[in-house]
Amino acid sequence: QVQLVESGGGLVQPGGSLRVSCAASGSAFSLYTMAWYRQAPGKQRELVATISSSYITNVADSVKGRFTISRDNAKKMVYLQMNSLKPEDTAVYYCNAKRTSTSYWGQGTQVTVSS
Repeated sequence: QVQLVESGGGLVQPGGSLRVSCAASGSAFSLYTMAWYRQAPGKQRELVATISSSYITNVADSVKGRFTISRDNAKKMVYLQMNSLKPEDTAVYYCNAKRTSTSYWGQGTQVTVSS
């Protein structure tokens, strides 16, 4: 089993940067595909970025060129570096760990982009 705890959210001005982190506990972290999702008020949860166990990354078109996902298996951490933030990036950001049919979620961290 994997437990996930997100941190690093907050209020940032448009055009600013923020890094959110996800700390994992449990076994076999390195074997999980890790992902960041987000959910804005009144909207469905959407996939933002993924990083596989072999460090292959994918990001949504809406954040391509602005967001970067990374992982540190030794520390059992996943990061989402967010640059050039826009008001439409405002959402609760969730960390996800997936392996075969098993999926775990964190509690989320709020990111608000506003002047």
